[in-house]
Amino acid sequence: MTETVILTPGDPAPWFRQRTSRNPRYAFESAAGRYIVLGFFLSAASPSWRAALEGLRPGRGHFDDKRACFFGVSADPGDEAHGRVSDSLPGIRIFWDFDLTNIRLYGAVAKDARPEGELRGRQFFVVLDPTLRVLKVIAMQGDDGGAGALLAYLATLPPPDRFAGFEIQAPVLILPNVFEPEFCRTLIGLYDAEGGTESGFMREVDGKTVAVSDRGHKSRRDYNIADRAIVAATQARITRRVVPEILKVHQFQTTRMERYIVACYAAEDEGHFNPHRDNTTKGTAHRRFAVSINLNEDYDGGDLSFPEYGPRTYKAPAGGAVVFSCSLLHAVSRVTRARRYAFLPFLYDEAAAKLRAANNQYLDEGVGQYTAHPPPPTLEGATKET
Repeated sequence: MTETVILTPGDPAPWFRQRTSRNPRYAFESAAGRYIVLGFFLSAASPSWRAALEGLRPGRGHFDDKRACFFGVSADPGDEAHGRVSDSLPGIRIFWDFDLTNIRLYGAVAKDARPEGELRGRQFFVVLDPTLRVLKVIAMQGDDGGAGALLAYLATLPPPDRFAGFEIQAPVLILPNVFEPEFCRTLIGLYDAEGGTESGFMREVDGKTVAVSDRGHKSRRDYNIADRAIVAATQARITRRVVPEILKVHQFQTTRMERYIVACYAAEDEGHFNPHRDNTTKGTAHRRFAVSINLNEDYDGGDLSFPEYGPRTYKAPAGGAVVFSCSLLHAVSRVTRARRYAFLPFLYDEAAAKLRAANNQYLDEGVGQYTAHPPPPTLEGATKET
């Protein structure tokens, strides 16, 4: 083999998109928040994989999609065509990696390997922690294809929320008193008076960033603030009360703000948003920080969580903000009573603004609801609007 990637404990696992039987572009990074085993068996016809598969049967209970999940990785089109291996939910899925995309990333084949060539490579398991960092690499070898060593190792691991040896907090900022109670009521009043429209989410399709709607993944209605004075008022508060904290904690100078919406997760709509990241498409790659400002407290459910860092949930008081990197996997649980109202902007800087401008060519026409407002009246020291 020519040069290959060699992953060792502590290394971040490469992210990728690849096809499964149920999803044409499964976002691997969205599976974070539990232990993950990747099995690079290359071909289900190989003796090593057949031995491993048999050896793994007694440990099927490990893979329940809560504590752990398993992704087998096939590079052999015959595996799919002849049904030699398949998903077994919950917990077990197969990536059809016939173009060798993620197999190259993990070093199962040489970096210059080609799908049309003779398939030669390494067969192994990679165990990842809930933040997608490598814990252990186990070769598929021996009479049981390495299954015994894998199951023995999994049995030693603590619960996912204590993978570091203790519970850890997500790297987020909690900032009370960003919006005053009266201002919160004003924003809620705008939504209630005008109503909201169903909001989708961004996805990369054929090189374009498109707006997709899937109520199983996200159910939320948004009102785009049209009043220029209200837009300016939100800017002023973010500039004075959020921007300095980001600078203090992250040494990042925010200069721009995207999106002026009042969002509503309603119990009658089963409002929620499944685990996702906010900057994984070309049209959203410029986003640096997300700000989630609760406008009310009189609801149940609708809690913000960060699965990579355990099951803890975050519910800021009315007017308070949770600020976090757009790269963090996060989710909003289903609202079970009343409505959760929130103001949800993204923040970034001048370098990211150049990236955004360069990537505008990749935006599909259907993302108009996410485009910027015209500039508001200038405020002294205000964050620039886009």
